[in-house]
Amino acid sequence: MILFIIFIIIPLIELSLFSIIGEEIGLSTTLLLCLLTALIGGFVVRRQGLDTLMRGQRALRDGFLPIEELFDGFCIVIAGSMLFTPGFFTDAMGFALLIPPIRQLLRRELSKHMEIVTEASAQQYGRTSQGDIIDGDYERVDTPEQLNDNGKNDDRP
Repeated sequence: MILFIIFIIIPLIELSLFSIIGEEIGLSTTLLLCLLTALIGGFVVRRQGLDTLMRGQRALRDGFLPIEELFDGFCIVIAGSMLFTPGFFTDAMGFALLIPPIRQLLRRELSKHMEIVTEASAQQYGRTSQGDIIDGDYERVDTPEQLNDNGKNDDRP
């Protein structure tokens, strides 16, 4: 069913919109408008994609899983592919996915229908509630002057 929608219904909608809009504003203006939406969409996708990447890296650095950022990144990739596909219907859907409140609404609605299970330990991210974890080995070396008659260090409790 989804393939039927993607390969039959959406192209029919696009052809209908091209025909209707082309009659109203002319063929050259219609084609120019399609090119303009692709250029503007590419700029917005690039900017939002970089912002989302930076937020994801910040979340990882702070020890959190960037689930929202991953979802936003996925939506931005889908929006980019829709904006580079010629057509007014796909452009409208692509621009809609670039609006953060719409992505948030979509994320909220999808989360009602699925469960995300994550297993992560603090050690995976190198952090605990006490701060950074530093793992290492050590060997204590005492000089003969520091040891008492029993061979033990006087400074240790």
